[in-house]
Amino acid sequence: MTAIVANSRQERWWNSRTAHRFMSHHLALIGMVMIAVLTLACVLGPYLLPYDSLHIDLRARFAPPFTGHHYLGTDPLGRDLAARLFMAGRISLLVGFSAMLLSTLIGTLVGVLAGYRGGWLGTTLMRTVDGFLSFPSIFLVLALSAALKPSPMMITVVIAATSWMEVARIVEAEVRSLREREFVQAGRMLGLSGTHIMFREILPNAMGPIIVAATLTVARAILMEAYVSFLGYGIQPPLPSWGNMLNGAQQYLGTAPWLAIIPGAAITIAVTSFNFIGDGLRDALDVRGDHT
Repeated sequence: MTAIVANSRQERWWNSRTAHRFMSHHLALIGMVMIAVLTLACVLGPYLLPYDSLHIDLRARFAPPFTGHHYLGTDPLGRDLAARLFMAGRISLLVGFSAMLLSTLIGTLVGVLAGYRGGWLGTTLMRTVDGFLSFPSIFLVLALSAALKPSPMMITVVIAATSWMEVARIVEAEVRSLREREFVQAGRMLGLSGTHIMFREILPNAMGPIIVAATLTVARAILMEAYVSFLGYGIQPPLPSWGNMLNGAQQYLGTAPWLAIIPGAAITIAVTSFNFIGDGLRDALDVRGDHT
């Protein structure tokens, strides 16, 4: 019986077969490369450029891309667009990753408790999840953003507070399918506590779907931050984000289209890349792939 419990711990959501399937997913690899390049550019880019994101040069207003040392052009105040893009990327990616971690933590906790305990507790938790899901998330985000003082931390919390429900449903379904497995029954017979079984036995075996959901949540969080900032309720100038860069560019679409195209392209690349990675992980972690 102890061998059954021990063997359950040896099952890892990531193994050589999973890695091989993931490495065979070309779009996922492209997504990883693009995210790595984008992250490095946002982290190191501002130190490699001759201008910082707040430097104003009114003589260089609306300079098109590849004008002098303004590699991506300038904005209406003459600020270097590349410097602002990379600094905005730091904010947008940080909000995306932070919101993913927080929402995944909340959703996993709720899903594990609801899936393992069941009964009135599971019913109450999942009906709460259904209640949150019944409201369009974008309206919840906008309402909370309008009521609270805008800041990166506030936007992160708001996005996480409206994104954990999908993770909770995925985890709850996975835990319900695992709680009657042999290694769980063996753990109960050995006298292991419910907390130990939930978080030391079941949760490690449910990590695959959680990782996939977390990856897709990053893309959703980045898009949500951009949407809220574009509407003026998110990150506020002079602190740049990809969303408020689009907000400031909308009135110049006809005369300076690069002001919208460049941050829009960054959002598209980030969101698409994370979706590619999520698709690759989902295919790699599909247990049916072991039997084909």
